[in-house]
Amino acid sequence: MVAATEPFSDWLAQGRIPEGRLTPPQRGLLQAAFRFRQQQGSDYYATRVLGHFLLHCQSGLKVAQVARLLGISRPTASRQQALSAKQAIQQAHHRLDGRPYGKLLPRYAGPIAEFLFRHPEASRADLIDFVDQTFGVRVSRIALYKFLKKFGLDEATRQAAAAAPTPSATAATGRGGAAAPPLPPPRSEGPAAVPFVSQGQPVPTPAPPFSARARSTRAPSC
Repeated sequence: MVAATEPFSDWLAQGRIPEGRLTPPQRGLLQAAFRFRQQQGSDYYATRVLGHFLLHCQSGLKVAQVARLLGISRPTASRQQALSAKQAIQQAHHRLDGRPYGKLLPRYAGPIAEFLFRHPEASRADLIDFVDQTFGVRVSRIALYKFLKKFGLDEATRQAAAAAPTPSATAATGRGGAAAPPLPPPRSEGPAAVPFVSQGQPVPTPAPPFSARARSTRAPSC
């Protein structure tokens, strides 16, 4: 936390910003930021609010200078500069919940699978950016890997599924790699064909079903 007695010039020296090279608007901006920091402190949340403002107000300061003023690293400031105000607030909420990153929900699996289908060569960073832009959630690489593994969307599972033979191809190949003989065409389940009877001929009477055949020898006369 910035001490209440720390002079403004010392804070500028911490950021390696020559006070004499500041324009009047920059000097007024940094003086207001210095008073905000003295009043609100230098905890995570006050730093995120002030940092988001300084990184997006087009003050002409370099990202490295803002990072030194806030006491954070240059890569951290660059990542925060790429976030919207909504995303910065979401990260603060995640930190309050004990999670530095967002949570991947099961309903995200469908859009993620579609993205991987359309972009099979996408890197892990590309997928993280897709999740961030689509759902407004920034996730870690480990959390993303576990999510993909759980739903069978990781690269190893997708490659194994693509290399596995289909059931139709397996059935068409017999033992020893020889092709199995083609199956006979299915029999028609429709009614039996009606015999043709010419004009003037009696219509044949069909035999009753399951009837016994008549005896071929004549019975003895009484």
